[in-house]
Amino acid sequence: MSDSNQFKLAGVMGMPVFQSRSPILHNYWIKKYNLKGAYGHFPVQIENVEAAVRGLSALGLIGCNITQPHKLMAMKLMDQLSPMAQRIGAINCIVVQPDGSLHGFNNDGFGYIQSLKDAKPTWRADDGPITVIGAGGAARAVVISLLDEGAKEIRLINRTRAKADELASVEPRIVKTYDWQERHAAMEGAAMLVNTTNQGMYGQPPLEISLDTLPKTAMVSDLIYIPLETPLLAAARERGHLTVNGLGMLLNQAIPAFEAWFGVKPEITEELRQAILATF
Repeated sequence: MSDSNQFKLAGVMGMPVFQSRSPILHNYWIKKYNLKGAYGHFPVQIENVEAAVRGLSALGLIGCNITQPHKLMAMKLMDQLSPMAQRIGAINCIVVQPDGSLHGFNNDGFGYIQSLKDAKPTWRADDGPITVIGAGGAARAVVISLLDEGAKEIRLINRTRAKADELASVEPRIVKTYDWQERHAAMEGAAMLVNTTNQGMYGQPPLEISLDTLPKTAMVSDLIYIPLETPLLAAARERGHLTVNGLGMLLNQAIPAFEAWFGVKPEITEELRQAILATF
């Protein structure tokens, strides 16, 4: 694995997985930096996750990304976890070590925060209350990263209140939960609204929400990037909000993974963005 001339293979593991644009961006970087390697799709059924993950080292892979629904199961198979992966309780990246051991990382929070700063360089987590919809793995990465950035008030809404309460326990002084019926009241005076659910993704119904109570100065963020503009972001744009889709998060979370695998810290260029946008 230390041989610079070795062909290095990585990919993204999930089910379904062929909708992922990760191969486009990683292969772009492999070509740009004249590296020997490739990155592909690894469609793995849920019952085969353990065999697939444990087989990474035996097959000589340098690692892989993990996407839904395998993030939690794969985490349990790691020999070592990064502090952030431990806090989030899920992984999105595996790095195979020279001795064959598997180290798990979660770069989602880093990617998300950087996408906000790319969209608005003056953005600060303590600008005002942040309303977050959803309480799954993606929400956990978002909430913890917002806390690390200094958020003073996070309003967490989920259809199942108990799941939101569980996530809020990471910092109950700052993260407050609301019933689903209170979602519109929870947007009053907010500086940012974040959708971490899959509502609005292709094949899913739109998020059931009105923006009437959200200040027009608020940023509206949606982790979805297929489509690039969800019904939520379309409604927000029409009201004049600054909107941020999930593409920036996808691009930025890939940077530390690529560096760990290939030893090069890549750059996000306009050419790369256009290459991905051309696939929509």
